Amino acid sequence: MDAAAVATLAALPDPLAGPDGRPATTPEAWRNVSRPHQFALLEQHVYGRRLPPTVTHVEGEVERGEAALADGVVATRLQARLRIGTGPKSRLIDVLVYLPRRDGPCPVFVGLNFRGNHAEHPDPGIRLSQAWLPNDEKTGIVNNRATEASRGSNSRRFPVESMLARGYGMATACSADIFPDSPEGRGDSVLAAVGRPVTGELPADEPGAIAAWAWGLSRILDWLVMLPEVDPTRVIVVGHSRLGKAALWAGACDERFAMVVSNDSGCGGAALERRRVGETVADITKRFPNWFCPAFAGYAGHVEDLPCDAHVLLAMTAPRPLYVASAIEDTGADPEGEFLAAVAAEPAWKLFGLTGLGGVAWPPVNTPVGNHVGYHVRTGKHDLLEYDWLRFADFADRHLPPPGRPASKATGASGR
Repeated sequence: MDAAAVATLAALPDPLAGPDGRPATTPEAWRNVSRPHQFALLEQHVYGRRLPPTVTHVEGEVERGEAALADGVVATRLQARLRIGTGPKSRLIDVLVYLPRRDGPCPVFVGLNFRGNHAEHPDPGIRLSQAWLPNDEKTGIVNNRATEASRGSNSRRFPVESMLARGYGMATACSADIFPDSPEGRGDSVLAAVGRPVTGELPADEPGAIAAWAWGLSRILDWLVMLPEVDPTRVIVVGHSRLGKAALWAGACDERFAMVVSNDSGCGGAALERRRVGETVADITKRFPNWFCPAFAGYAGHVEDLPCDAHVLLAMTAPRPLYVASAIEDTGADPEGEFLAAVAAEPAWKLFGLTGLGGVAWPPVNTPVGNHVGYHVRTGKHDLLEYDWLRFADFADRHLPPPGRPASKATGASGR
């Protein structure tokens, strides 16, 4: 770690500090004093106030059937339409789940997607998304609506067969069902369903799309944990890019998620804002004003005044396992800044007698490292690939073993 990186870490706010500035020295002080204080800073200055739970129920029947996938893989496929909230402003979220054919409940990765469930796999049985989507003729989205041409267009990011073979279920829903990814999407989002303002000047700590997506992940979790095939103690939230930011905030807001995974989440996610490397607070709040609470844009140009940073967000996962993944060519997401945030979050795990990354240097590409906090930087660009998923599974194998089998005491993340 060079002098510049060390200087960045030295300038960061203490993630263990309570309201009086004194750091927590015990797990109890962290849970009862410092964590609530740090969480409130993230709410007030970055993501907006945590949205309250609401009624979640299945609209109609859950479609359950057998799906014959590639490589001879046979899975149970579930499709459910969840109604979130009550009244005329309630929202429908279409959830797709693939489960391995096995005895007993299984662990499940759950995350949102960008282009609709049908784009995540070429399986012709997946319902075509009805959500508003950003136009992309190359992937079959025309007039802001999905077409059959978009089926399977994003399947590289959802390697169902490989993960089922590892014993993991896969669940996903389209982010646009929760908050269409547009500055004008607020009025057609879940925020109206929970009584939040959708027009006019917003309060400084009013939640935006990332908070809404995170909240939607928790509502999907409400349903997942009711399925007999799902182990409610081993549901893992995962996200890529802006949805990686949402996964981290979901893990901060909802400790039912047993493990949290961020992939290439960058500024406003796992990367330290104070570094000003790649996409900055000024850049991101100008391009995507709908993502964060209005207060976050106020730190453009003087991010050193922000009373929290990405390492505080990562620390919210402690003592649960956390995995942060980067890509070496993804300079916009500042891969080294993502690693340094994971380093700076380690004190939260130490309070529980656990080791985070363990004081390692930024590793070479394709060399996973860490203990209760895992990290890798892979070759390639901003994307979510099978290599990433398999490393997440390696990490989950170690830290979320089946009931009756203890967690692995091995150090270092697997590089297989």
